[in-house]
Amino acid sequence: MATTASPPAPTDLTKDSADLESFGYQPVLHRKLGRYASFAAGFSFVSILTTIFQFFGLGYSFGGAAFFWTWPIVFAGQLLVALNFAELAARYPISGCIYQWSRRLGGEIVGWFAGWMMVIAQVVTAAAAAIALQVVLPSIWSGFQIIGEDSALISSSGASNAVLLGSILLVVTTTINVIGIDLMAKINSIGVTVEIIGVAAIIALFFVNTERGPGVVFETDQAAPGPYWSAFLISGLMAAYVMVGFDSAGELSEETKNPRTVAPRTILTALSVSALGGGLLLLGALMAAPSLTDGSLATEGLAYVLTAKLDSAPGKILLGCVAVAIMVCTLAIQTAGSRLMFSMARDGKLPFAKQLAAVHPRYGTPVLPAIVIGVLGIGLLVLNLGNGAIFATLASVCIVSLYLAYLLVTVPLLIRRIKGWDDEADPSLFSLGRFGIPINALAVVWGIAMAINLAWPRAEVYIPSGGGWWMQWAAPLFVLVVIAVGLVVHRLVVAKPRGADMPEAVAQPA
Repeated sequence: MATTASPPAPTDLTKDSADLESFGYQPVLHRKLGRYASFAAGFSFVSILTTIFQFFGLGYSFGGAAFFWTWPIVFAGQLLVALNFAELAARYPISGCIYQWSRRLGGEIVGWFAGWMMVIAQVVTAAAAAIALQVVLPSIWSGFQIIGEDSALISSSGASNAVLLGSILLVVTTTINVIGIDLMAKINSIGVTVEIIGVAAIIALFFVNTERGPGVVFETDQAAPGPYWSAFLISGLMAAYVMVGFDSAGELSEETKNPRTVAPRTILTALSVSALGGGLLLLGALMAAPSLTDGSLATEGLAYVLTAKLDSAPGKILLGCVAVAIMVCTLAIQTAGSRLMFSMARDGKLPFAKQLAAVHPRYGTPVLPAIVIGVLGIGLLVLNLGNGAIFATLASVCIVSLYLAYLLVTVPLLIRRIKGWDDEADPSLFSLGRFGIPINALAVVWGIAMAINLAWPRAEVYIPSGGGWWMQWAAPLFVLVVIAVGLVVHRLVVAKPRGADMPEAVAQPA
């Protein structure tokens, strides 16, 4: 009796492509990221080696050793946000997640402004991450101090050299992003592995060379003058800057295999692993620092502790791990930003949408968005050439924008939950269930409180060595400018009737 062969079962990639098509998009990006590569994208954006080395001194200079407690507090608040994001990542596995989630929850205008603010924030964040090389490279070899002799970031020569090193790094990361997601993922995964090994080694080094016990985290004698609660709030800038970007796994959903399952897990894993490693790193540094009172912790940060405990070839190797972490952090930020820009342009929501939405037929990458972010990042650095407060200013500006963009997701989501979220998603996917409303509400309260704290125009943060009023008000002014420019762009580009300038079908993957 003759039999008819059954058709082959669809592959996982075919299912992922069909899933994306159900949202109205053709699969044009190369879907090559597995679970570890997805985790690496989120972990490298957070990058505890980059950001803690970058801002440990700022946190300690304001809060003293007790600033350690800002870390678990910020983690708890950001975990509330991440839980909501994980739920959305399972339901909307689309590139440009902050924009896509927000517009599906709050409408086109809310979604556009969420994406607009996130794109601007990622440009600034890429620039801020790139100049972190200044914290590390001159400590490895004095030859990296190309401009002047003072490598301290608060000095004019140190800030100028940071701009030079950061600009070179942005050129490198732009090139990698243009070549393709495959190369980016390999470099990022290797870099994250190096970073994890480096974090573990540095933690071990600190804990076997302690100078004092864990009770140091209750000491406030080295805090800035004035009420301690005020100094503590300022010192929280460090932790707030570190624990963002965990949503990167969602940004790369269209390049991730089985994103509905993988992205939620990697969002939560990237934040949790970063929080654990970073907390141990902070505690170990405070216990191992040769001195808490000579001012070195405030001016040199973790590099001071590391070189003091291991001033030899192994110490240079560990600092090299930090340099690698900075590179992959900048790379991951630029990658996430380019996918967001591509996602908005694909919907015709940005100027030059047709060009920004084009995907290279061979590399499968949105080339122009990566170049735009690199060029804007370098331009932002050059604009701040010689500014000794460049780190604090850029950090505050970018994280305020990030927190506001996150709020444009969590607030509409909370409203939808209260009205009765019509959730028809697969019940096997990640869900907050009956805890959705309280967790979502707390995430909104947390986001509002942190945005206010981070944007507050404190002279000691923005103009520590003196400066104009506009520098002190940099964060709120920046937000107002971004909103004002956004209104103009939205009216000229988005609100006008769709016409011939809309992006055509982008290139199919090779």
